[in-house]
Amino acid sequence: MPIEHFQFPGADGQLLSAALERPEEPPRAFALFAHCFTCSKDNLAASRIADGLVRRGFAVLRFDFTGLGNSEGEFANTNFSSNIADLVRAADHLRATHQAPALLIGHSLGGAAVLAAAEQIPEAKAVATIAAPADPNHVTGLFRDQVETIRSAGEAEVALAGRPFRIKRAFLDDVAAYRLAGHIANLRRALLIFHAPTDDTVGIDNATQIFVAAKHPKSFISLAGADHLLTRRKDALYVADMIAVWAARYLDAAAAPPAEADAETDGVTVQETGAGRYQQRVTTGRHMFIADEPVAVGGLDSGPGPYDLLLAGLGACTSMTMRMYAERKALPLDRVSVQLKHTRVHAKDCAECETRDGMISRIERVITIEGALNDEQRGRLMEIADKCPVHRTLTSEIDIVTRAAD
Repeated sequence: MPIEHFQFPGADGQLLSAALERPEEPPRAFALFAHCFTCSKDNLAASRIADGLVRRGFAVLRFDFTGLGNSEGEFANTNFSSNIADLVRAADHLRATHQAPALLIGHSLGGAAVLAAAEQIPEAKAVATIAAPADPNHVTGLFRDQVETIRSAGEAEVALAGRPFRIKRAFLDDVAAYRLAGHIANLRRALLIFHAPTDDTVGIDNATQIFVAAKHPKSFISLAGADHLLTRRKDALYVADMIAVWAARYLDAAAAPPAEADAETDGVTVQETGAGRYQQRVTTGRHMFIADEPVAVGGLDSGPGPYDLLLAGLGACTSMTMRMYAERKALPLDRVSVQLKHTRVHAKDCAECETRDGMISRIERVITIEGALNDEQRGRLMEIADKCPVHRTLTSEIDIVTRAAD
């Protein structure tokens, strides 16, 4: 998927370096990503999360804050407030050239920045934070030994992630004066909080403070085993995966209606997500969910397996068909429950099967019918269960045609 590189003017007029990644099909929504303190748009977490979201149908804009990466300006002259202003300018640029961001994502201090900037981006419907501090002043802990020097001398050079950065007293004053809790309480957007319990840069208590301050809808996902910068590829892709699934609940109403599918693209699309060995993204129309394998066989257990989905299709069709029949015949059916199990058995143990050698698949289906029905009505509903279209498909001759994509 091609990346569009360009510049746009930041809050102070400096040109900021940006990268916009879009899927081949019309995007489900545009997302704006804010990177971590002193990082750049091209750090591993930012680029991998963006790539993961693009593969799930989102367009993602990430950019370098003033004075960082390939953007113009002096980092020493920036602060938390200027980062917020840069974010708003990035959203303005998206609005003017493509579509305003419906999803805001921030990593570390970038997470705090998107929480503060959201109220100035009215089209934003959902906000996701990753390892974000509840108070931007938390960042001064990275150079706590030089805070007094900065205050007395007006500025000082500090080492952050092995690189020198000049910090001014104005930066300290800005983060100390900022009250993020009020912005969180008035967010009025869906909020998803990611945090690792063992994060030794921004402690897990920050996630607790953000969660408590926020109003519903709000969600928390633990990044067990991840480090603060999400240096492991699988952690970044997991974040992208979870954001895509979660955001769909809040963004579908805001997203443009999908284009009409033609005969070649209609149906179900299954794609590898890149997270784990087997995880798949299943898309059908406007619906998307994850399929996977259990941990015991090398998967992440993040979704149902292939046979689970097959059984689910049969079970859903069975229940729906029985419901349609009951409504048509005005039967007092309260509820149908279907339990299914797939096993492999010896063909010789199946009295009704034509195959006599080797192993065959067996699906056991147990149907519970609730309601004030007589025996005749219950018997008829059990007969109808075998007439559901999926049942008929599975028990009839099937022609599966496979070809390579053009």
